[in-house]
Amino acid sequence: MTNNQWWKQEYPYKHYNRHYYHPHHHHHHQYHQHYHHHQSNYYTSQMLVHIPMSNMKHTYMQLTWVFHDDEAQINKKLPKELLLRILSYLDVVSLCRCAQVSKAWNVLALDGSNWQRIDLFDFQRDVEGPVIENISRRCGGFLRQLSLRGCQSIGNNSMRTLAQSCTNIEELNLSQCKKISDATCAALSNHCPKLQRLNLDSCPEITDIALKDISHGCQLLTHINLSWCKLLTDNGVEALARGCPELRSFLSKGCRQLTDRAIKCLARYCPKLEAINLHECRNITDDAVRELGEKCPRLHYVCLSNCSNLTDASLVTLAQHCPLLSILECSACTHFTDAGFQALARNCRLLEKMDLEECTLITDATLIHLAMGCPRLEKLSLSHCELITDEGIRQLALSPCASENLAVLELDNCPLITDASLDHLLQACHNLERIELYDCQLITRSGIRRLRTHLPNIKVHAYFAPMTPPPSAGASRQRYCRCCVIL
Repeated sequence: MTNNQWWKQEYPYKHYNRHYYHPHHHHHHQYHQHYHHHQSNYYTSQMLVHIPMSNMKHTYMQLTWVFHDDEAQINKKLPKELLLRILSYLDVVSLCRCAQVSKAWNVLALDGSNWQRIDLFDFQRDVEGPVIENISRRCGGFLRQLSLRGCQSIGNNSMRTLAQSCTNIEELNLSQCKKISDATCAALSNHCPKLQRLNLDSCPEITDIALKDISHGCQLLTHINLSWCKLLTDNGVEALARGCPELRSFLSKGCRQLTDRAIKCLARYCPKLEAINLHECRNITDDAVRELGEKCPRLHYVCLSNCSNLTDASLVTLAQHCPLLSILECSACTHFTDAGFQALARNCRLLEKMDLEECTLITDATLIHLAMGCPRLEKLSLSHCELITDEGIRQLALSPCASENLAVLELDNCPLITDASLDHLLQACHNLERIELYDCQLITRSGIRRLRTHLPNIKVHAYFAPMTPPPSAGASRQRYCRCCVIL
């Protein structure tokens, strides 16, 4: 997983049928009575209590035919090492299906080497403590990556077993595991020294004690997500920064108790920092951003959204010290002005994504600077930037980024934007994939139709109020709301 994937938290999941197969129901499947005497030796239930059934029958029928002919048995034709290599590419569901085919496949599918990367998001409602404990025993030292995102039944006891058994784990996602607390982090600290990536997003019981434990035992940590762990303070972050100097990604959305002291500690002790998210850390000031920029020149992702105390001084600092900056999120930074973005555009030419929503002081001048200085710009949000006009959009459309890279443009609640802006975009922005136009009162249906004619694949998100029905001729109708439709 790349650094970008980590901080974006983008995990592709397949959605399987939620009808589950239980191991105790083997004998109801008539199509495999011939092999029923083998099933008592199967250990699939040791891995997962529930297995999706929707496609398992079909898979079983497809696979078991090979065992009717000894000459065709795959496990006799291929060496064990090759079969294990093939099975290593399968996900949890597929491995459990393969384990139902025969004794030989059961042994191969449940071999610990196939369970180095496990994602149980699709089973989040059903995964409970015994499942994690069984996985821990089965995988042991093989397990490297485990995602329990959304598994809200998992508690500290199960995680203690996991930490004791899976000491080589490198990546652990406990996002939205509401029962997890400091005890889990203590176990990880004691038993998992190779841990590099830890996601504790929305684990409300995590406190500074957890970060102090992690700092003592997991000093190879490079990525941590503490978003919405609202009990955290500067003390915990300082301990983490001192103990984990390899930290590259620090995400702390919604940690409102953090102040400049926490950010300055990160800057001082973690100079390799590349990504930081301070969304809604409302106590942060320009002083913290200044030290962060000066000490962490590798920063490429910075989120300062809803940090309402910040001014243009923060943007100037980033411009002067962070030339690798590619993504900047600063929505609702209401003190930012054209001057700050002018400095940024002049020096940060690698910018690809910018969220300027509710930066209400910026004007067309900001768009002119971005058009000249940021040729790689792919996504730009200007929603609620009420001073932006058609001229600013025209300048943007004339820029190199418009013709080559611009794919997403958000203009919700820009009251001065008219159909003229759409005409500028359709002439130049050939790669535009999506545009947001909610509550742009001067945009018309005909303007959108022209845009779609020239860019047939574009997604246009707009809303037009329904036509007001004519007044009723009969007084008896007046008691109905004129927006109602009587069927």
